[in-house]
Amino acid sequence: MTSGSVTFRNGALFDGGRLHFGQAVVFHDGALAALEPEERAKNQGQVIDLNGDTLCPGYVDLQVNGGDGVMFNDDPSVETIRRITDAHRRLGVASLLPTLITDTPEKTQAAIQAATEAVRAGVPGVAGLHLEGPHLSVARKGAHDGALIRPMEDADLTALIEAAGELPCLKVTLAPESVSEQQVKALFDAGILVSLGHTDADFATCQRYAAAGARCVTHLFNAMSQLGSREPGLVGAALANGSFSAGLIADGIHVHPEVMRAAWAAKTAPGQIFLVSDAMAVAGTDQNAFGLEGRRIARTDGRLTLEDGTLAGADLDLTTAIRNLVTHVGVPLQEALAAATTYPASLIGQTAAQPLQYASMIRISSGLDTCDWLPVQM
Repeated sequence: MTSGSVTFRNGALFDGGRLHFGQAVVFHDGALAALEPEERAKNQGQVIDLNGDTLCPGYVDLQVNGGDGVMFNDDPSVETIRRITDAHRRLGVASLLPTLITDTPEKTQAAIQAATEAVRAGVPGVAGLHLEGPHLSVARKGAHDGALIRPMEDADLTALIEAAGELPCLKVTLAPESVSEQQVKALFDAGILVSLGHTDADFATCQRYAAAGARCVTHLFNAMSQLGSREPGLVGAALANGSFSAGLIADGIHVHPEVMRAAWAAKTAPGQIFLVSDAMAVAGTDQNAFGLEGRRIARTDGRLTLEDGTLAGADLDLTTAIRNLVTHVGVPLQEALAAATTYPASLIGQTAAQPLQYASMIRISSGLDTCDWLPVQM
């Protein structure tokens, strides 16, 4: 839609901060023009009955490993990124970080180059790059290849700092076991979003790394030191330290709903818990299996696992994650929507367009089970 007016009625609007009910929503020439009580609002242009659905900005996903049958690790190229972003756009995602999990230095450099070229080419939806590894802890490797996990060296640090200068956002997941506080500070000073994950580090260590510049935690509760009575671990640091934000895989498999409920109540601001899909190649497809660096990953009943049963990413989209938060965890819809849009966008330096743009909005069904982009034609 590029011109004219359209009026939406009988639904709700999430504007990135608040959820508005009982309001008619008017877009004119592609931008939000009016938000008025339905009983007083005049229809302008085409009138669409939302039937209880919600208008919302497109999602922001900071952890996307694959989609449309391909993994970023298999072929870190612009074409792979394009396929992944296209698949996730069909799932309501406006912008994402293609994510490379632990791999060789050569593959890491190829991923950096591919993401840089995709940004320069204007591939829709590419917000930067997420490197999840290889500087992790073998003890908490999860589905990562332990043989490729290694300490950060000077050449790695230099390459990351150079990449940060070319990308709108570079997120790096690392573990204190493999990276020093001085290196974290250098990454932070270069504008890199440092996220702690795949680590057995204790609470005090995690607090020191937060002071050095770590601002995020990767998939809260999974592949990290847990919250205990005498040692809070990274989970405790993520919840207690307001400088940390934390990604959450809200599929009900990676984290039990009651644990999510407790974490939501315990999180110290201003950092927020936000939603990630941790999506793999099967996203946007009906495939029941795929390969990851020669290892078979099976898709069964919403669960992705290696042959030994280890969870390997998630079979999840963000609309489902929102529904899980609302129906099983008790998170208010407004907060759940923010966790899929505003919170992750703010973390990577994106700000909501003012006024809201028609082309960036999705329509989420009242049952929170489907979403669609607004129609191109009015």
